[in-house]
Amino acid sequence: MKRYYITDRNHAGGIDRLLEIIRRRLAEGIDLLQVREKDLSGRQLTALVERILSLPNSEGTQILVNGRTDIALATGCGGVHLPGNSIAPSVLRSIVPKGFLIGVSCHTAAEVACADDEGADFAVYGPVFPPISKASYGCAKGLEDLAVVCRTASLPVYALGGITIENAPLCIGAGAAGIAGISIFQ
Repeated sequence: MKRYYITDRNHAGGIDRLLEIIRRRLAEGIDLLQVREKDLSGRQLTALVERILSLPNSEGTQILVNGRTDIALATGCGGVHLPGNSIAPSVLRSIVPKGFLIGVSCHTAAEVACADDEGADFAVYGPVFPPISKASYGCAKGLEDLAVVCRTASLPVYALGGITIENAPLCIGAGAAGIAGISIFQ
């Protein structure tokens, strides 16, 4: 099961605490780390990403920046995670290096199909269950919808929203490539 950690420094208790959590998750070998600190300025986000990139990463976790391709490229990150209404991944392909990952947030099967058609490397779909850390994230889609999305998509789909140790195997059983979240990793 692939693991996709999405950061939230406020939920973690501040930047220093967040960096300690990230250090532990990198040592454990999580697969993807999305730096999702939307309220930081470009300079602040760049500084945080640089601090994260300076941490030991012996397992080769891919570091992605949420919504900021410019910062991901400037800092040498492995990719970017885009909101569903962002620029199409196919447009970004001409300016990003080979192997640069592009993920897209999706909340419907149609959005997953669009991300797939537009050249995303993966989709993050949800919320599958009622979200733990983001209560206003929308109605839970459920495992049946996740299974349909995973069956019809040709790209990997990560389950997001209300993911716990107990229900993560159910998401994998429904066809998800992995699990994504904040609370499960923080």
